[in-house]
Amino acid sequence: MTTRSKPLIAITMGDPSGIGPEIALKISQRRDVFEICRPLIIGDLRILERARQFTGLHHVGLNLVVDAQDALYAAAALSLLDLQNADPSNCPPGQVSAISGKASVEYIFRACDLALAQQVDAIVTGPINKEAINLAGFHYAGHTELLAERTKAERYSMLLVAEKLRIVHVSTHVALEEAIRRVTTARVLEVIELAHQSCLDLGIDGPRIAVAGLNPHAGEHGLFGDQEAREIEPAIEIARQRGWSVSAPQPPDTVFMRAVKGEYDIVVAMYHDQGHIPMKLLAFDTGVNVTIGLPIIRTSVDHGTAFDIAGTGQASETSLVQAIAVAVQMVNARQVK
Repeated sequence: MTTRSKPLIAITMGDPSGIGPEIALKISQRRDVFEICRPLIIGDLRILERARQFTGLHHVGLNLVVDAQDALYAAAALSLLDLQNADPSNCPPGQVSAISGKASVEYIFRACDLALAQQVDAIVTGPINKEAINLAGFHYAGHTELLAERTKAERYSMLLVAEKLRIVHVSTHVALEEAIRRVTTARVLEVIELAHQSCLDLGIDGPRIAVAGLNPHAGEHGLFGDQEAREIEPAIEIARQRGWSVSAPQPPDTVFMRAVKGEYDIVVAMYHDQGHIPMKLLAFDTGVNVTIGLPIIRTSVDHGTAFDIAGTGQASETSLVQAIAVAVQMVNARQVK
């Protein structure tokens, strides 16, 4: 595969005060990344130069880019679209900063706009801090909601991907009582549809979809709640009428284990922690977050800004590397179609 034929992936630096700049710099040492794609960092040159000091990667080249298509992409160097929006003196490592929050959102906006204009094939986002972006005036619960608004997507959800487990959510960053209210037939069906499409996007034909129940034991025939019979099962029946392989509501305490053992290709979780807890246990350092339902491909690290270790050089780039690999997988699967 020639350099030109490799997918062009825009990688946002994340919050300048977090570990995002450090892990972005570390991918310059990952030949496996450059073998599968052309990585373009969107961030601030001054912050990455500071990250050199934290990581000891003084030799890494930082090549400024004007036109992403014309940049050179070679291992041990990074191509950078420099937005010049994060003065290091205003973005101290490990501290919540409105300036850092604003900068991190601007990186996402630029990457998203490049993808919408088909100037890059996919975007991979570094970690942002929700408090910081809200201090900066961007009132979003996270990347998912921000990107959905930017791309004008109406049907979307969060997909978590690991080697042996894929999980898509009916709801994410809402209070538990609100999450329960959101378990409706329409929304469950919508997420089953997104789960089916996301498997196809990952190159999985004829996906086997498991649906977790909301209540303990999936309601135990109404003993512990009736949402399964009232809201979830009707959505499953509609999906089955389309010829899709969709399970009955499964007990949440066993369905993820069954998926890991290979019975299912993806699990529909009813709320944030129901899906995130098994994923964090199984793949804390390697999990990938994907926003499905967007008109662009977007993957992300499945960890936060880790302010407690920011500036120490300890952060691992493993999740970022996995997020890049999943983005490339999705680009390649779409090209096959």
